[in-house]
Amino acid sequence: MNFSIKIDHATGQRYMAVPTKGRALLFDYEINKGTAFSAREREELDLAGLLPPQISNMKQQLNRTYENFSSKTTNIEKFIYLTALQDRNEILYYRLLLEHIEEMMPVVYTPVVGEACQKFSHIYRRGRGVYISYNDQHNIARILKNVGIDNPSIIVVTDGERILGLGDQGAGGMGIPIGKLCLYTLCAGVSPYSTIPITLDVGTDNEERLNDPLYIGLRQKRVRGEAYQEFIDEFVKAVKKVFPLVCLQWEDFLKGNAIRQLNRFRDELCSFNDDIQGTAGVVLAGLYSALRITGKRMAEQRIVFAGAGASAQGISDLIVAALREDGLSEQEAIERIWTVDSRGLCIKDRAGLDDFKLRFARSGSEISGYACKDRSGISLEETIDNVKPAVLIGTSGHTGMFTETIVRKMAEYNERPVIFPLSNPTSKSEARPADVLSWSEGRAIVATGSPFDPVERNGKRFRIGQANNALIFPGVGLGVTVSRARRVTDSMFLDAAKAMAAMVTQKDLNETAVYPDLNRIRECSHAVACATIRRAVEEGHAEEEILEGLEETVRRAMWIPEYLPIRYEE
Repeated sequence: MNFSIKIDHATGQRYMAVPTKGRALLFDYEINKGTAFSAREREELDLAGLLPPQISNMKQQLNRTYENFSSKTTNIEKFIYLTALQDRNEILYYRLLLEHIEEMMPVVYTPVVGEACQKFSHIYRRGRGVYISYNDQHNIARILKNVGIDNPSIIVVTDGERILGLGDQGAGGMGIPIGKLCLYTLCAGVSPYSTIPITLDVGTDNEERLNDPLYIGLRQKRVRGEAYQEFIDEFVKAVKKVFPLVCLQWEDFLKGNAIRQLNRFRDELCSFNDDIQGTAGVVLAGLYSALRITGKRMAEQRIVFAGAGASAQGISDLIVAALREDGLSEQEAIERIWTVDSRGLCIKDRAGLDDFKLRFARSGSEISGYACKDRSGISLEETIDNVKPAVLIGTSGHTGMFTETIVRKMAEYNERPVIFPLSNPTSKSEARPADVLSWSEGRAIVATGSPFDPVERNGKRFRIGQANNALIFPGVGLGVTVSRARRVTDSMFLDAAKAMAAMVTQKDLNETAVYPDLNRIRECSHAVACATIRRAVEEGHAEEEILEGLEETVRRAMWIPEYLPIRYEE
């Protein structure tokens, strides 16, 4: 970071003190204001003649940049334009996103970021973030020091193996940590100058990437087994040494690795996995909101998952915590959840069943009375027939998995069925909201993982709530950063879910939207951050003093994209 924020004690005004002058300022994206440099700044900072004479205010710059953005004819061109803007003027970039958050958030993150990861080697423009290859495993600490940030707040790290629903993208997976950290800043005001995106490059098994002459990553098959884990261990060891106070977020690891790394390190450093815990928090928040529509209790719910990967397990675990809080025992809560994977209902005695699926697998004796064609593979439809669930959640990554027959069965068994096709990107969604509403005669409560347009049906407008993790993880990260919490726990995500659900208004519910409008996301992140901090203090992971004036403390910690006066100071 090539500047510091100071206060002019004569005027009380904040300003940016920089050690450089001239053209160097125009190429520093953290400092550059472009045409908004004032006449005084141009003179004092040796910028005279290096910019057009007309001085623009931010509103004029926003109009210009939005006009350019709107002129792009494809989403990937819009993504590239916004990336280029961030590379030359980060403050303007974030201000533009805030002004057009509903339109632009799907471009900088899901679903367009998926395409950007697939094309990453072809649209690469400028280095952003840290690439640590398997060949660098004995040099990781020095690489981290090269970042130039002494006390970062948040690291988002991926190994690129499970990018959204698109699979192994190798080094192209860097688009995900960059995008996630963009959302930390956009949605919760975490300073962009304190975050680090990291890709751990252990190779790729994606033949298309390996055969691409422009591929920027290690051109080798993925390292696996003990060698892979030793590399991850070395990475964590280096992070603890160089950045002992940072919060580390694991992102888009293959389901087995995702669970393994979370469990291996969650009590060793301040870390969490957004695919597991963040997804769980936002889905639970949606369920809390849906129950306000149905008038039912959490303890009354029967829940079927289509998809039994890491995210499904994370959601299930947090729902168990919510069910227990509503009066059920641990075993009773577990028995309210059924998981269906690509081979059918998960059954305990199935050969080759993954260890992490066992917790919610059913016993053979339990299913002996099920009506089904083939007990060796009880289908999703048959599971719904036998269980008659109130809630159906899709994390399968399989397009169209929620068929008309399945949706009609859900509507037959429930006056207001809760149906969440959550798989990302949009092309992987288990069903289109318009179809779900049509097949359920407008009675289903629908939320999706990717953004969908509102649905008009019989004169009523249905706003499709998006179970976007950005409603949860940025606020949790902000809370951890502000409080300097030493650990991130599942209970923090339970409280975050409650805080988010409380932000859903009656107007939202009247449109059957179980999540708030994105235009209120900073307000929502503030509430989540405060809830996270209160739980951190309660569990002994943060100091009690932070609770005094908590809401104002959090509000003041939220970075706002605005220009400050710039002064040269050697």
